[in-house]
Amino acid sequence: MSSAARILLQLEQRATTAENLIVTLKTELMKLERSPSGAAPNKLATLKLENEKLKKEVEVWKHKLVQAGLSHGVRTFSTSASCPPPVENKPEKPTEKAVASSQSEGKKAKDTKKKDSVKTVEVNKVETDDGPIDIGRIDLRIGKIVAVKKHPDADSLYVEEVDVGEGKTRTIVSGLVKHVPIEEMQDRIAIFMCNLKPAKMRGITSEGMLMCASTPEKVEILLPPNGAVPGDLVEVEGFVRRPDAVLNPKKKIWETVAPDLKTNGECVATFKGAVLSIPNKGPISAPTLANVQIK
Repeated sequence: MSSAARILLQLEQRATTAENLIVTLKTELMKLERSPSGAAPNKLATLKLENEKLKKEVEVWKHKLVQAGLSHGVRTFSTSASCPPPVENKPEKPTEKAVASSQSEGKKAKDTKKKDSVKTVEVNKVETDDGPIDIGRIDLRIGKIVAVKKHPDADSLYVEEVDVGEGKTRTIVSGLVKHVPIEEMQDRIAIFMCNLKPAKMRGITSEGMLMCASTPEKVEILLPPNGAVPGDLVEVEGFVRRPDAVLNPKKKIWETVAPDLKTNGECVATFKGAVLSIPNKGPISAPTLANVQIK
């Protein structure tokens, strides 16, 4: 305990002792006043004198106690018998530090709200108004190349006319000249993506994409199962087939799906491990490339 605290404690104890003595003296005085008039008049006078003396002493000690408390920053009782006027509780003016702290908290709350908004936008990118983005959004079909030639303005490109069961052919441009001889392209049955947005490739509009297992060194056209015919639809177990009419480039649906489209260890085409197949006819596969991307 500090010296200041000890002093205050002693002062309080002395004041309390004095008050207790006053109470005792008052009790004695009352007894004497009620006794017969001739009983101990001198003692009564003495007690009254001591009572007055103690009252003054109590006031002195109370005053000392208050002064000692104020000098050490300790709040204590008042010596005044009357109640002090009520103190008006005025709101404290916020300090610069408090204002800065409040502004900081407000900024943090805004930043959190902004981050939550960004997260919501990101979720909406993955799950569009048309549902989750997966292989079911891609229109994969069996097609037959009925005519093929080299692109007149690009040595690495073929221009194919493809029957995908629509009653008319589609023009599809493929960069396979370095990987597949033109003789192997003619009359070939293959798998085509049919809902890409048409785009010009060196001046010729391509209306789809020929699907291949691909590495930087080697590219193989995917093989459909025996009995597949133009117009057959490719399905993937566990994913509902619901292709967009035309993929919106801004939604990046193909870019989201493509990384999970691969051949497995047995050269079978898969999406997230689920096999691509023609119902009742069999799976789609690559001739030799295992565990590679399909594109």
